[in-house]
Amino acid sequence: MNRFEDISALLQRGRPRELSALVQEELADGTAANDILIKALIPGMSAVGERFKKNEIFVPEVLITARAMNAALNVLKPALAQAGVEPVGTALICTVKGDLHDIGKNLVKMMIEGTGIQVIDLGVDCPPERVVEAVKEYKPDIVCLSALLTTTMVAQKETIDALKAAGLRDTVKIMVGGAPVTQAFADEIGADAYTPDAATAAEWARACFA
Repeated sequence: MNRFEDISALLQRGRPRELSALVQEELADGTAANDILIKALIPGMSAVGERFKKNEIFVPEVLITARAMNAALNVLKPALAQAGVEPVGTALICTVKGDLHDIGKNLVKMMIEGTGIQVIDLGVDCPPERVVEAVKEYKPDIVCLSALLTTTMVAQKETIDALKAAGLRDTVKIMVGGAPVTQAFADEIGADAYTPDAATAAEWARACFA
């Protein structure tokens, strides 16, 4: 097994300390930070995503893996910046106004980051005007809107309408998700995509830059 496979295996097993140490060791040995990301970490997260979609693992295991990924990225980011490696794109994510749930949002965030996309997290209970201001400020490629309550789904529509009113709708791709959300609802409110789980969300986000 080569070192990239070792890194991928530690990631998939959710071992943040060992993973961070091995990533640091590889950097010290002269391995390019971008190679570690592209050849080890992203394939590892993709494998986790596939297992999640097949119900071979569940949310707690994916969260453990995603935290390991986050630990590895914390080691890698300074080296990537020093090497001039830019993220492939930027995504904005939030749980919409009136909704305080964040586990799903956090999982999607970490999975998307695992594909090499920078993610700006606006948190929970995020009003449409905050999203509009963030789109103006950060100029993201993708906006991800989460709603975990049937009563807050309407805020996804309100956010899209606010982006339209601000003349920003056509500057971003909009993905919606959450337990009560459906493809039909996404179509109805004018979203670009509905994704049923974090792995699919990450795949769709990465495909936007293919």
